[in-house]
Amino acid sequence: MFKQAKLLFLYTETPLHVGSGSSLGTVDLPIQRERHTNLPMVQSSGIKGKLRSALESNALKNRNDIISTIFGSKTSEHAGALSPGDGRIILFPVRSLAGVFAWITCPLVINRLIRDLKLANESQSWSIEVPENQALVPSNSGVVISGSVVLEEFSFTAVIDNEEAQNLANWLAENALPSGNEYLFWKNKLKKDLVIISDDAFKDFCTFSTDVVSRTKLNPETKIVDKKTGALWTEENLPADALLYTPLFASDPRNANKEGIPSEAIDAATILSTIQTSLTNAHSRLQLGGNENVGRGIVATRVL
Repeated sequence: MFKQAKLLFLYTETPLHVGSGSSLGTVDLPIQRERHTNLPMVQSSGIKGKLRSALESNALKNRNDIISTIFGSKTSEHAGALSPGDGRIILFPVRSLAGVFAWITCPLVINRLIRDLKLANESQSWSIEVPENQALVPSNSGVVISGSVVLEEFSFTAVIDNEEAQNLANWLAENALPSGNEYLFWKNKLKKDLVIISDDAFKDFCTFSTDVVSRTKLNPETKIVDKKTGALWTEENLPADALLYTPLFASDPRNANKEGIPSEAIDAATILSTIQTSLTNAHSRLQLGGNENVGRGIVATRVL
């Protein structure tokens, strides 16, 4: 059982493709989704693998003792002390008639975040209910036109200057978005351009407003489509400027040789602190999912 927990926030700076491995519809390569909600997600195994790969190649290079303690022994001598959860969506970017785009969320994912914050000993409470066809927005919202919020081709009646929406927007801007100075603009935008809509509307946008692109295979010599090996396919991406988070659970080290445990991973709290320091100092950005060679999957990180 885990003893400590933190939340790792992941902000997509480029489209993210973490494939499900199978197609059940018109898209050949869809992204991973939760079975019961159909919301986008990133499986925990991919997040853990990327964390290990990133840290052992840079921040903790040549420190196999720490890597083995945190992520597990490659020779199956013991399991790792770190157990990431699945990456869950909290903010989804949608094209807006005003303000270029807005970040949308809904009571379902907000209350899930409240529950996961409790695991990390971060007590927050936002009491939010949204009637159908309405949208809660903070004061000075930049996405309201004549009392309405128009997202894609859908119009919602704006409930302006909602206190809970403002509190949530402020908290996410200050605690969830990356902390670098390059994010000052985005923090200020989030504080006024957050839109809270109903659960059903949020699910529909997350289902039908992802990036779907067509790709083809070229002959490497002629740079044209080869009639024999060429192929045309479509793939789905989580768009840039989405915000996800994953719980990071830690237990005390599972090493059989307790005397050989390094001080940087001596217990659950220290392990999470080592992860947070490594991400902050050396890996403020990670590259998740597929299509790394075309710039997909660059995410900015922040640990709370």
